Formats: sequence, C-alpha cells, structure tokens
Amino acid sequence: MKSRIIGTLTAASFLALSGFAAPLPAQAEDIIVGLITKTNTNPFFVKMREGAEAKAKELGVELRTFAGKYDGDNEAQIEAIESLVAAGAKGILITPSDPAGLTETVARAREAGLLVIALDTPFDPPQTADATFATDNFKAGELIGAWAAAKLGDTANAKIATLDLSEAQVSVDVLRNQGFLTGFGVDVKNVNKMYDETDPRLVGGDVTQGSEEGGRTAIENLLQKDPGINVIHTINEPAAAGAYEGLKSFGLADNVLIVSVDGGCPGVENVKEGIIGATSMQFPLRMASLGVEAVVEFAKTGKKPVNSEGLSFFNTGVELVTDEPVEGIPSITSEQALAQCWG
Repeated sequence: MKSRIIGTLTAASFLALSGFAAPLPAQAEDIIVGLITKTNTNPFFVKMREGAEAKAKELGVELRTFAGKYDGDNEAQIEAIESLVAAGAKGILITPSDPAGLTETVARAREAGLLVIALDTPFDPPQTADATFATDNFKAGELIGAWAAAKLGDTANAKIATLDLSEAQVSVDVLRNQGFLTGFGVDVKNVNKMYDETDPRLVGGDVTQGSEEGGRTAIENLLQKDPGINVIHTINEPAAAGAYEGLKSFGLADNVLIVSVDGGCPGVENVKEGIIGATSMQFPLRMASLGVEAVVEFAKTGKKPVNSEGLSFFNTGVELVTDEPVEGIPSITSEQALAQCWG
C-alpha cells in the first residue's frame, strides 16, 4: 500500500513538474453522451435517437437516452440532466420541453463541465445552451407561407387559422408561425407574440399539443368562429392530418389549403395524397448525429462548437415538399421526400 501511494505521488509530481498537470484527453470508451428527448413515442424523436445511436456506435462512445412520459414532462428532463451529471457524462443533447423552465438545471450542468446542446428546440434564452442544432424554424414557416400565398393568389381575401402546439408559446411554435405569416405577407409586428391579431385575415389560433386529435378539435373550434377559413398552418403533420379530418366533417376538405412542418413519412404520404398541400421537411437524424460528434470533439479537445460565422446555432437544413411547385420557391416532390423521410 505504501509503495503504491509513493508511486502515485511520484507520478503526480512528475506530471506537475513537466507541465502536464491538466487532465489527459478523454478516450472514446470513457465518453458518455446523454440524449434527452421530449418523448420516446413521437417518430421525430425516435429518428433522432436512431441518429445518435448510430453515431455513438461509429465513434465508440456510450450513449444514454432519456425521455419524458409526455410532451411537456419537465420534471423527467430535470431528473435526466441530474442523472447524467452524476454519471460523469461529457455532454448532453436535449430537446427541451420547457425552454425557459430548464435554464437553472442546465446552468448547473454546464458549471459541472458538461457541454449542453439543444436539439430542434432552442432554449429561452438560446445562450442557455452551449450550442443549438436545429431546423431554421422561421425559414421552415416562411417557405410554406410563401407557397400558400402563391397558390391562393388572392391573399387579400385569405382567412387564416393557425393550429399551434400549446398556450406556452414555445420558441419552435412562435418561429414557425411568424415565418409562415411573413412568407404569406402578414406583418408580424411583435416578435414576442405568435402573430399580430389586428390583421383581419387572421381568424385565430388554437392549441393541438401536436396531435391528430388535437388538430381535429382545434379546427372544429375555429370553424365555428368562421366557416370561411381557407388557409390552415399547423405546427406539425399529425395536427394537419387531424385538421383535414375536421374539415371533412364540415364538408370543407376541398376548399382549404393546409400547410405544415415536419417531413415525417406519414406527412409526406399526405402530401402525395393531396391532404397537405406543402410541408417543410426537417432532419432529426442529422441533428442528433452532429450533436454526438460535437460532444466527442469537446471531450477530446475542449473545443465548443461554433459555425462558420462564429455563432453557436447550426441550421440542420429544411426542404419544401410539394407536388404543386411554385416558380421561384425551390422544392422537392413527395416521391423525392419519401426517399429521405422519417417515421
């Protein structure tokens, strides 16, 4: 025992005297990467997990995954962060259920030396995390807004309904709405609100929790307010599918343009069938894969991710998917999208 202690002290003294007192770079097999998603049932997050698992296997690191029981399960995400800190993880990839409510927990994780990367949903404020790998949600909304305006033609007589995620006005929800309205030609005066309710073309919005049933209920509520709705923007494709069913029950399915964001295979199939006019495809597998790479780089070199402009936001890409292309708006067909969709 005594000889081992002396040997350890001697080695430590040698490292200090030689200028190598700093910790040695992490070896791949010692690196733990955490992935925390909002749920483990949504196909978007399933694909995200697949991307993280494949990249972790390729790089020879350990991936630990966690998810909330439902979208908005903040407590489960807090417990997952604390568990990863205790386990000595090098970094956390997270799709925050409550972008503002997790800030203190994330701050403690970063103080403990972990790299924290937001996937898909930016924190509020964004600098809560070290970096964000996500769709440019404003751009995703802008593409479908511009497409809808071009298809409708007479935008002055538009009657627009937005099917939103929740009352909380999560950043993803706000950005997609504002992007859509900007692309459509509606003036968004207050960047902190979903939209400017003073525009006469806006019938209103209702929450869906991102589900098909929520989409159906929301559009039924809004049609009672104004049966003349002719444009619907939805937070995601399940909500769009529900909106279509709601329109059918009113006999209005052929009278309304539906646009959405996601790029899941069922949603792309709905584009092919004419249920959704256009959708903006995002790439969850790419988000997670790049996130794992960034954590491993940080563990080995201490380098935090920054993009080519020196910023911490990484746009993981967006493609407009429609079988009714509009001149001047780049898009791909549903057949092309089915080759790269998820879910």
